[in-house]
Amino acid sequence: MALAGAVGVLRARQPVHSVLALILSFGALAVLYLSLAGEFMAVVQLIIYAGAIMVLFLFVIGLLTARLDPAEKGPEPLRGQVPAAAAAMAVLGLLLAGAGLRAAYAPADPAPAAGFGGVRAFGHELLVTHVFPFELTAFVLMVAVVGVLILVGRRHA
Repeated sequence: MALAGAVGVLRARQPVHSVLALILSFGALAVLYLSLAGEFMAVVQLIIYAGAIMVLFLFVIGLLTARLDPAEKGPEPLRGQVPAAAAAMAVLGLLLAGAGLRAAYAPADPAPAAGFGGVRAFGHELLVTHVFPFELTAFVLMVAVVGVLILVGRRHA
């Protein structure tokens, strides 16, 4: 699913569709965290990335395309999308059913290492070990939002 979301990000013609595919990819990454017994990281992945960051992306896209005429945006035909979505849901259902059957007959997993996926270990890594990349990411996101506001301000002038 993460790979399908990544391909969707690259192949989408509309920026909003690209963001929705990225949400799918982030959701699949959260499932991977769950499979590695990192429950906290999975929740953080969903709340921060699939929630807050994607809302920020949609806000920026909305600001950039706010003044476009509907004719400039182009039509979005639905033919072909409904069968593709139905096929994707069928494949997803089969994969989930297979995973459920496999989990029912699988031996028990060994316990994860102490502190793995915990809040204390995550906070230490984020705010002590990797504080510079964390602050740099926050700065880049702030610059992106300010840049969009400047672009929108120029359009209104």
